[in-house]
Amino acid sequence: MTKVEAPTLEEAYTKAAEALECSISELQYEVVQHPSKGIFGLFGKPAVIVATCKKLPVEENNSVSEVYEPTLEESVAEEIIASVKTKSISEELAEKPVPKSTIKVEEDAIVNGFFDKETEDSEESIVYDELALLIETELKNLMSLSCFDIDVVEVDVRDNTALIFIDGEDAALLIGKEGYRYNALSYMLFNWLHTKYELFIKLEIAEFLTSQQEMIRNYIQPVIENVEKFGKGKTRYLDGILVQIALEQLREAFPDKYVAVKTARDGGKFVVINDFNKKSHG
Repeated sequence: MTKVEAPTLEEAYTKAAEALECSISELQYEVVQHPSKGIFGLFGKPAVIVATCKKLPVEENNSVSEVYEPTLEESVAEEIIASVKTKSISEELAEKPVPKSTIKVEEDAIVNGFFDKETEDSEESIVYDELALLIETELKNLMSLSCFDIDVVEVDVRDNTALIFIDGEDAALLIGKEGYRYNALSYMLFNWLHTKYELFIKLEIAEFLTSQQEMIRNYIQPVIENVEKFGKGKTRYLDGILVQIALEQLREAFPDKYVAVKTARDGGKFVVINDFNKKSHG
């Protein structure tokens, strides 16, 4: 098995065939990472594949027998399982007998997700810390290419969310009038981090997010009172990050109700609260 990186998948297939000394048609491969041009030419990523060459039957003592070759999935599984620290099977058996089928399921879960929720907290913390440092470094490079004077870029990753703090002399300019630059940057960062690392984001520039959260908290108080009185309600049209903040706060206030963002015919977005879920399940 060989791992190959190249600018495109086609080049990766060609390099893999050359390395394994076989034709492309004989390759058995899996795409680990699809190529991407990145954002504004930054953060691009190459194509990555792992490949093996299909083995043909060989003759032995005038009879044909197949040479056993581990499948690509088995080879990848062995590498991943060896690189990810998990509870040993013996520890699991000491606590409670585990059927072989269950063990197989747990191994498959490790293969299917590098950062499964059942991994040790300490290991998850290490992975998050390394990811936060990587994102922070790339963000600093991005800010250095901009025309804004930004001298503070800090990133922390917790619970599948990148917490990003940016500050500096031009922080207000980076936010823009009525937060239009903030919304654009937040949208761009979300698309990058969610696509590449499957992360959500919370972006704080100076104290902008905190002030917006406090403003929305005061605004939705009458909405909350109206829902408590009549069982349903909705907000006015909200722009950009405000609709997301209102959604989070109202879901926290009404965990047992249906709370969702809706889009009007003219494109305006607002949050509705009602008992839709109860009725549909009742």
